[in-house]
Amino acid sequence: MSNPFMQIVEPLDSNQPEKKFFNVSKLKDERYERLPFSIKVLLESAIRNCDEFLVKKEDVENIFNWQVMQHKNVEVPFKPARVILQDFTGVPAVVDFAAMRDAVKKLGGDPEKINPICPADLVIDHSIQVDFNRRTDSLQKNQDLEFERNKERFEFLKWGSQAFHNMRIIPPGSGIIHQVNLEYLARVVFDQNGYYYPDSVVGTDSHTTMIDGLGVLGWGVGGIEAEAVMLGQPISMVLPEVIGYKLKGNPQPLVTSTDIVLTVTKHLRQVGVVGKFVEFFGPGVAQLSIADRATIANMCPEYGATAAFFPVDEVSIRYLIQTGRDEEKVKHIKKYLEAVGMFRDFNRSSQDPDFTQVVELDLHTVVPCCSGPKRPQDKVSVSDMKTDFETCLGAKQGFKGFQIAPKHHSDRVKFVYEGSDFEITHGSVVIAAITSCTNTSNPSVMLGAGLLAKKAVNAGLTVKPYIKTSLSPGSGVVTYYLRESGVMPYLSQLGFEVVGYGCMTCIGNSGPLPEPVVEAITQGDLVAVGVLSGNRNFEGRVHPNTRANYLASPPLVIAYAIAGTIRIDFEKEPLGVNAEGKMIFLRDIWPTRDEIQAVERQYVIPGMFKEVYKKIETVNESWNALEAPSDKLYTWNPKSTYIKSPPFFENLTLESPPPKCIVDAYVLLNLGDSVTTDHISPAGNIARNSPAARYLTSRGLTPRDFNSYGSRRGNDDVMARGTFANIRLLNKFINKQGPQTIHFPSGETLDVFDAAERYMQAGQPLIVLTGKEYGSGSSRDWAAKGPFLLGIKAIIAESYERIHRSNLVGMGVIPLQYLPGENAETLGLTGRERYTIIIPEELKPRMNVQIQLDSGKTFQTIMRFDTDVELTYFHNGGILNYMIRKMAT
Repeated sequence: MSNPFMQIVEPLDSNQPEKKFFNVSKLKDERYERLPFSIKVLLESAIRNCDEFLVKKEDVENIFNWQVMQHKNVEVPFKPARVILQDFTGVPAVVDFAAMRDAVKKLGGDPEKINPICPADLVIDHSIQVDFNRRTDSLQKNQDLEFERNKERFEFLKWGSQAFHNMRIIPPGSGIIHQVNLEYLARVVFDQNGYYYPDSVVGTDSHTTMIDGLGVLGWGVGGIEAEAVMLGQPISMVLPEVIGYKLKGNPQPLVTSTDIVLTVTKHLRQVGVVGKFVEFFGPGVAQLSIADRATIANMCPEYGATAAFFPVDEVSIRYLIQTGRDEEKVKHIKKYLEAVGMFRDFNRSSQDPDFTQVVELDLHTVVPCCSGPKRPQDKVSVSDMKTDFETCLGAKQGFKGFQIAPKHHSDRVKFVYEGSDFEITHGSVVIAAITSCTNTSNPSVMLGAGLLAKKAVNAGLTVKPYIKTSLSPGSGVVTYYLRESGVMPYLSQLGFEVVGYGCMTCIGNSGPLPEPVVEAITQGDLVAVGVLSGNRNFEGRVHPNTRANYLASPPLVIAYAIAGTIRIDFEKEPLGVNAEGKMIFLRDIWPTRDEIQAVERQYVIPGMFKEVYKKIETVNESWNALEAPSDKLYTWNPKSTYIKSPPFFENLTLESPPPKCIVDAYVLLNLGDSVTTDHISPAGNIARNSPAARYLTSRGLTPRDFNSYGSRRGNDDVMARGTFANIRLLNKFINKQGPQTIHFPSGETLDVFDAAERYMQAGQPLIVLTGKEYGSGSSRDWAAKGPFLLGIKAIIAESYERIHRSNLVGMGVIPLQYLPGENAETLGLTGRERYTIIIPEELKPRMNVQIQLDSGKTFQTIMRFDTDVELTYFHNGGILNYMIRKMAT
């Protein structure tokens, strides 16, 4: 169908009449000027893609009418300009595409119809681990091991890059997805098929929001949702509220962007922005570099918003030039955004749009801080770290408690490492990692760390050798400017060698700790600490042996590594004593903002970015040497333990069967609040006594070859066994942490997978009971695919994290929500009952459905299919089934 808005199309430049744009201002609608800039991006997409089928004029009117519609749960379609994937989530996406091609062929359709329509970039950054550190050859050895472990996966991805059109793959060793996106992939304004339009992106990683710092509207979606977008489907989303976050004032000289973002994270958690857009404005924004803005936007999932948007301004334009973008293209970017009223001057309050609500932060009030010990929103000022940790030690088990008896607070355990005697206690630092695109994309904090390292070494300070130190930059540019500015040797001297270009410690790929350290921690039941410049510190994520983990700026990571403990008051206690017996305090070596900025101006230059990125797709010789099959249909290897055709489409027919009631379901797990996707679908090590380990052993593998759950996301046999396999899972049936549950027909306590398998063999459906914020954390499609394969038909929760609920819908698992004010406790549910969920023939979005217990009790829940499109997916048994049926006819 033709677009009803073609009359507003015009050339941007009279010298290039063939390059046009949709000039929204020609509609002369006064509502446009008052819209938040982020909503203008949704509006432009709806106007440009309006076909009266997937996107209707009514949708355009609803977005124009945002001021009224934002409170009404109105559904609008959004077609992002592109999709971005990382390899943990990208492998299963490509596996699904390959399996969908098989399914379409089986149903009599053309398999090559299964192909990305929307441009997709896949960055391989999640596979590398910190196996080696503190060695000059750590980088090479970790990369060699990465290829040894992941050769099958990499060959498969290389096949995908050749078999599918419109999919670019950035090889391993190039950097972290979000930093590569910021420095290289982001267009800011697309110039494609004769049209200019705003760059926008959805990604299969929750921290896709980082790109919002550059004025590109983006957020994380489930892998399942991303696949649909790649196949040309719009995202169906509820028109969001937009919180205006006003920044004013100047940061204090000793404050880093990490301190600002941890302050913002705690503040916005308190405000309550789950499911909303946050848009930053005010004169304080002009004080922040693009890297600072990107750091704040990166942490968006930690405060629960969908997006954290900084509109494009003059600082954004300067960043594009600094990072080596083509200057002619940059001119067109600015000209286009000015033409459509999307170019921002943060000092002009007359440009401030209407917001749902406005909150403020004075940057001058921010103090140096960390977050922890178990959640990113639990901010602790550096001056309070010692007392806060000591309070947590004795506090009741929970987000801020470890329940260590007071008489054991000073326990110390001696051990021998590399021939020397050491001892550790509660609060001892055993991992110190400068990691994660959150901070490594920011030259100010990276150079700050380098300058602090230089001053520390010159002052005679060292880091104890048993502490696992590492530096994993988000791109080669970081190494370039650290080397050119002369700080790299000092970082190396303190143990912060470059160990790889990937997510590494931030996603749990921290590798093994030295055995004597692990034995000491275990022997003393010690609360050992990881300090990292990452964005997540949930229990069991960073390392199984670090029960406390703190997020900190890169300079503070080094400071705590030198101190060797977080039980230190930097104001009163020295970092260490040098060979001359002089006490060195943190204030003696902390670099000032002016010092850092002077070095940044001199050494972070466009030539570096051009040099690194011109060869990004060819620089990895191991990748270049990989051979991959050239067939359009993938030939599955039955011996592979990495790549396997999933069973999702085995019995698929052209006609979709009607939905049925769920009768007499058992409760597989009875969980509490804040169950994260790390608890549901672990990405870290495969424990040697787990169902997944037993499966891999049965296939002839030794523990050395197990690799991680994340690396095996292309094999459903491993991932189903890894579902709810986190050692920190707290199931109320068991009342202690561990991946087990009760199989009620027999009364036996079993591993979760083994119990689910027994239920499945007996044909008994399963559900899960849980609390608030179910599925918070990283966006993981396997956190929905795994429960589906375990036979879980529905989840009953108090509330859901946005992406995870969407993923459950995509797999045909019903997300049910207790009525307001109700939960398992108020309803008197023990989880030992059997549940019948009545599914009516006529379904409507967010309708109430009745649940009957075998005890005779009934109660109502809200069926969280929020839109008609989601109901369509459910009727088809999930989004992928829907797409296969559509492509096969």
